[in-house]
Amino acid sequence: MKFAVHKLMLATGWPFVVILNENDARALGVHPFDRLNVRLNNRQWNTVLDVAKSGFPVKPGQMGVFEELSNTMGSREGTIVSVTPAPKPTSLRYIKKKMAGFQLNRKEIFEIVKDITERHLTDIEMTYFVTAFYINTMTENEIVWLTDAMVRTGRRLDFGRGKIVDKHCIGGIPGNRTTMIIVPIIAANGFLIPKTSSRSITSPAGTADTMEVLADVALDIGKFKRIVKKVGGCIAWGGSVSLAPADDQIIRIEHPLSIDAEGQLIASVLAKKASVGSTHLLIDIPYGLFAKCKTLNAAKRLGDKFLSVGNRFGLKTHVVLTEGIEPIGNGIGPALEAIDVMKVLANARDAPLDLKAKSLYLAGVMLEMVVMAQKGKGFELARATVDSGMALKKMNEIIDAQGRRVKDYSKIQVGEHRFEHCATHNGTVKGINLNSISSVAQAAGAPLDKGAGILLHKHIGDKVRPREKIFTVYAESKFKLVAAKEALKDSECFDY
Repeated sequence: MKFAVHKLMLATGWPFVVILNENDARALGVHPFDRLNVRLNNRQWNTVLDVAKSGFPVKPGQMGVFEELSNTMGSREGTIVSVTPAPKPTSLRYIKKKMAGFQLNRKEIFEIVKDITERHLTDIEMTYFVTAFYINTMTENEIVWLTDAMVRTGRRLDFGRGKIVDKHCIGGIPGNRTTMIIVPIIAANGFLIPKTSSRSITSPAGTADTMEVLADVALDIGKFKRIVKKVGGCIAWGGSVSLAPADDQIIRIEHPLSIDAEGQLIASVLAKKASVGSTHLLIDIPYGLFAKCKTLNAAKRLGDKFLSVGNRFGLKTHVVLTEGIEPIGNGIGPALEAIDVMKVLANARDAPLDLKAKSLYLAGVMLEMVVMAQKGKGFELARATVDSGMALKKMNEIIDAQGRRVKDYSKIQVGEHRFEHCATHNGTVKGINLNSISSVAQAAGAPLDKGAGILLHKHIGDKVRPREKIFTVYAESKFKLVAAKEALKDSECFDY
C-alpha cells in the first residue's frame, strides 16, 4: 500500500516507529507492534507499527513518521512511500527459546546481539531477552559467544603498542571511585589505560557520572583514541564510543529493572575490554551482605568465571576479592565522589583514607601485572606516584584533554538544600545498610542531579554521641530533599 508521510516532530528513540490510522492498519492486516517495511527510492527500513484510533494525529492515507526515521529517510511532508508487512526478527524465536530454559548456540546469540545493535528489537522485546538470561543461567560457552558477538557488532581499537592495561569493578558498593585514581597512576607510569565506564545501573553514581563532574565523558571514538595516545589515559562513557554498542542497550534496559545478570555482566565487561585491545585486566569483586556477591565463596565463583572466559579471549586477567561491607570514601553521588577522588590525588589532609588505600592497592597489583614493579612492590610505586604529584598532574592532563568542566575541585558545587542526620544515643557504628544509603541518595536526586547525594561523617567502628552528625544529605531542590527525608523514614541506614 502507498501512504503519504506525515512528519511528527517528536523523537521516540529506537527502533523506528511509524503510526497508521486504525482503518489503514486493518486494511493492511497488521496490528500494534507488528513490523512494517517502508520503501522509498530503492531503500528500505524495518519499522514497528503503532495505531491511531482516530484521525488525530494521523489521517487515513497518511503514515506518521517520527524524527529519527524522517531524518534517516530524508522525506518531506507528503512524500509517498510503499509499506508492506514484514516478519518479526528471527532473534525473537531465540529469545523465547532461552526463556524456555534451553541453551543457545553461537549463531543464535549473534543474531540476537545483531538485532539489538541494529535497533530491530523494541524495549519490550529486549526486556524479555534480559529477563530470560537473568532467570536461566548462561553456560560458559554462551557467555563467550555473547562477549564475542558484542565485540564483532561494534568497533575495535588498535593503539599499535604493547601492553594495554584496564580495570573493572563489578560495582554494588556506594562510593568506591577507585578507577578515577588508578587511571592516572597507571598512565603516569607510562602505560596506556583506555577506560570506558558505565553510568549508574543500580547505584547513586557510576564512574562515568562522577567523571562527568570534572570533564566531558561523551567522547566519540576518534577523540577517545587521540586522548589515550596523547596523555596515556582516558575515562569516557562507554555509550558514546560505539564499542560493544549492544552492551549499552542492554544496560539501558537493566537500569529500571535493577538487575545485572551474571553472564551478561561478564560479557559486558570483557567485550568492552576486548574492544579497546586490552592485554592486562584487573577485576575487582567486592563481597558482603549488600554487595552483588553476598559471600566470599560467591565472589570466588564469579572470579573463576571471569578468569576462564578472559583467558579464552587472550586477556591476562587477575581477580581481586575485596570486602564490601561499607561505602568506600565519604561521598556518595557524582559531585561528592569527584571531590573525594581529587582530594586523594592532591594528597589533601582530609582525603578519605579508605579510598586512597584501596586505590593504591589495586594500582599496585596492576603495576606488578605489567612487571613495572616487582611482586610485593607495586603498592609502594603507586603510593610514590601519588605522593610525588605525578598522578595529580596526569589526571589534570586527562581532564584537560577530555574537556575540563571545573577549574578547581574545591569549587565543585553540591546541592544547596541539605539536612544532617544525627545520632540519637551513644554507640559504635556496627553496620551500614548499603541499600538504604543508596535509596536515600537516589531519592535526593543522584545520579542525574550531580550535586545530590550523601556525605558520610562516620564509618564502621567509629563512636557516635547524641546529636553528633552521622551523615549529611544534599539535594538540588526542596522537593527532592523532602523525598530523601521520606526515604530515610523507611530505612535503617546505620546500626550503632
